[in-house]
Amino acid sequence: MPNRSVFFVSDGTGITAETFGNSILAQFTAKPRRVRRPFIDTEDKARQVVAEINQVADQEGKPPIVFITLVNEDIRDVVTNTACRGMVLDMFRTFVEPLEREFGIKSNHRVGRFSDAAKSQEYDDRIEAINFSLAHDDGQSSRNLELADVILVGVSRSGKTPTSLYLAMQHGIKAANYPLIPEDFERNKLPSALAPFKAKCFGLSIDPGRLAQIRNERRPGSKYAALENCRYEVNEAETMMRREGIGWLSSTHKSIEEIATTILRDIRPDRLIY
Repeated sequence: MPNRSVFFVSDGTGITAETFGNSILAQFTAKPRRVRRPFIDTEDKARQVVAEINQVADQEGKPPIVFITLVNEDIRDVVTNTACRGMVLDMFRTFVEPLEREFGIKSNHRVGRFSDAAKSQEYDDRIEAINFSLAHDDGQSSRNLELADVILVGVSRSGKTPTSLYLAMQHGIKAANYPLIPEDFERNKLPSALAPFKAKCFGLSIDPGRLAQIRNERRPGSKYAALENCRYEVNEAETMMRREGIGWLSSTHKSIEEIATTILRDIRPDRLIY
């Protein structure tokens, strides 16, 4: 799709429109230009977006693709009427309204996923999980590990921090992460802080060549980043996880989303936030 634009238009943050739209676009190899327009909560703002969409249509010679999540019908009509020269994909009319008919009830037509955050226990739980993951990043604290839903272990730069934060932000999972270091391999056992919580541990490994590349970006030319050292650490970490019965996977060719989904499948928490 050369010279093709995709708009994400929402009266809230636009997270839903982007998540849905990007999951659809991922089925195609092209990389269109993405335009985000959140908080379109008045008809005047909607008309401005339509004018922008039409201008892009003139410039590119093709209608832009427009994913919308607009609750207010008057605002939505501005974007979906024939004056808009984009290809409009309306999530509410495609999914919400058919479900209203099927369930026989009206949806709450809430504007934005986080509009009532101050009154939401789920939102508070999500923030608490994020704070927990930040406080327990990279083994900086071993306090309250009994509260963790999962403890990610692995060598430095294997993907533990972004995975733990993703679990916290997306699902409200309290995820600590703890590095396995050469001293642990010399002692031939898990760090003592983790021993009581081994059942909560999940390991991340990584290809040594990829690890060396990542570490060289941070500390070029160091022993820490040397390929032989990376091979040693990865081999020792995988050996330790096998010996201790800790499930693990390689993060080398997996996205954060794939890693997190595998972890959730294996730890099976009794509640998830969406």
